[in-house]
Amino acid sequence: MKEIEIQTASGRSRIILGGHLNDLLRYIPKMNVIIITDENVNKHYAGRFPPFPVIQIGAGEEIKNLDTVQVIYSRLITLHADRSTFILGIGGGVVCDITGFVASTFLRGLNFGYVSTSLLSQVDASLGGKNGVNFSGYKNLIGIIRQPVFVLCDPGMLDTLPEGEYISGFAEIVKHAIIRDEQMFQRIENNLEKVKSRNRNLILGLISDSIKIKASIVEEDETEQGLRRLLNYGHTFGHAIEKVHGLKHGEAIGLGMVMANRFGLKKGVVPPEETDRITRLLENLGLLKEVKLDKEMIWEAVLVDKKKFGEELYFVLINRIGKGYVERVSLEELQLFLHEFKM
Repeated sequence: MKEIEIQTASGRSRIILGGHLNDLLRYIPKMNVIIITDENVNKHYAGRFPPFPVIQIGAGEEIKNLDTVQVIYSRLITLHADRSTFILGIGGGVVCDITGFVASTFLRGLNFGYVSTSLLSQVDASLGGKNGVNFSGYKNLIGIIRQPVFVLCDPGMLDTLPEGEYISGFAEIVKHAIIRDEQMFQRIENNLEKVKSRNRNLILGLISDSIKIKASIVEEDETEQGLRRLLNYGHTFGHAIEKVHGLKHGEAIGLGMVMANRFGLKKGVVPPEETDRITRLLENLGLLKEVKLDKEMIWEAVLVDKKKFGEELYFVLINRIGKGYVERVSLEELQLFLHEFKM
């Protein structure tokens, strides 16, 4: 077991990698805990939950909205939650996002923690303190930044992940490698079969490296005023594609990374061999799906992007693998690129 700490202005968060669901009582209060989980996690693991009330919600990105939040608020009132209540989210990225948002806003803020059950949430969604819900189909449009007390990452829980969800989560590991660690990227390239077979030692190492990259960025820039924008690599077009075409998050971000690289290639800032190398890895991982892009709808979604700043947008580019940077680009330039883009 390994612990990684994130210390920011909004609080201290412990990331417990290699912990186990059965050890939860070591990390939560002895009483006044309420669990939030989804129907899939509840089906597999309810028998291992600690003996506290459970609020079960539906599963999938479509339930990450204010309607679900309102239902949870009502249940918290029924359960007599007060300022001493600890909210425990057990689930993937959707559960963690909703749990953090609810806990941060109910009674002006309750302590909360996560048991992260998916690869996506273990390397991204449960880390860093961003808690948000979707609005009108737009990703995480309403939210708050507040750190969980802890995030417990039980590698054994990844065994029950469907193949598509596992590979989708891997997109965020690839993203972290591309923006900060070329050797990590190379390790993925050289161990594709072990990645696909979910080799426990390899995956634990990659999760650990991914968490360290995100933790170091979040500690330096919790509220996304500068460095933290790096974590949006591939997400400007990726989130728009996810909304418009309904792809899994990792599949949409995979396409978004390819588009970001092609945009950088057009600007002359990234060598073609680097863009080819990234595209090849994403293809080998099964993260690039053939989609006929609805460019008009994608552009409408881009215009609601949280990184938009007037007539410009903070966009993440790379000079090479392991070296990402942020540049303000004009919306006009991005729109022209999207119009001309072909896979």
